[in-house]
Amino acid sequence: MTERIQKLLATAGIASRRAIEEMIAEGRISVNGRPAEIGQKIDHDDKVRVDGRMISLTRKSQPMRVILFRKKTGELVTRDDPDGRRTVFRKLPELESGRWIAVGRLDINTSGLLLMTTDGELARRLTHPSFEISRVYAVRVLGDLTDEIRKKLVTGVELDDGRAKAESIRSADPPDAEDAEGAANRWYEVTMREGRNRIVRRLFESQGLQVSRLIRIAYGPIELGRGIKAGGYREATPEELEALLEAVKLAAPEPEKKAPRKPRSLMAKTYRPNAGPRKPRRRP
Repeated sequence: MTERIQKLLATAGIASRRAIEEMIAEGRISVNGRPAEIGQKIDHDDKVRVDGRMISLTRKSQPMRVILFRKKTGELVTRDDPDGRRTVFRKLPELESGRWIAVGRLDINTSGLLLMTTDGELARRLTHPSFEISRVYAVRVLGDLTDEIRKKLVTGVELDDGRAKAESIRSADPPDAEDAEGAANRWYEVTMREGRNRIVRRLFESQGLQVSRLIRIAYGPIELGRGIKAGGYREATPEELEALLEAVKLAAPEPEKKAPRKPRSLMAKTYRPNAGPRKPRRRP
């Protein structure tokens, strides 16, 4: 059975379908020694390479996994950095097949919740603008956020790459005691429905305000909470995974069916017609 190359590689956890299309256009993917084409149909017997690395297209689908990673400031959301800086991928658990895909990005100076998944289609839907998945941030602002400025940020302002707005902005308590100091700093909880590059910082900068600290505390129905240490992660619970799938209208994967047990043969025992109950044997 053949599948479109974008779908098969996304299912294998290589990247989202859109990212795979970009990789094909850049000539980074080959099929049986020839450059791949967008929409090309392949099967599990084809030899597919991504950046020269052979990809295992296993016939048995791997279970969908999602982990909640707590990114630290100074870490990069990239697989390889030419300058040798720390990346979030270096600490992730190893996979038998496929690879981890980051759901969106956080810049080097932003910390907090970063979702990782092995399913390319889930990653694509969670980041696609049409689904309008919410992102919630704890934002420390240096400057005076007046009611007028707050209204502008919620109504919408023009940035270099188009109009942008916050879904909501409300005052919030500092996340830890040391951030409670400093009269010039104020904390806010900001909800966004998009994930353009540095969008929160650029919104506040457009009004002459400086974001001195930025933490993502929720992505869609998933909240960061306090159970993950900085630079650590945990597996999403079945309830969290179900909530994510529901948010992007994606059907839950069917559980793997176990082979039915063979019934025990009725003739396994000696058949004695018209036999009555056995009498207990007497010991000599």
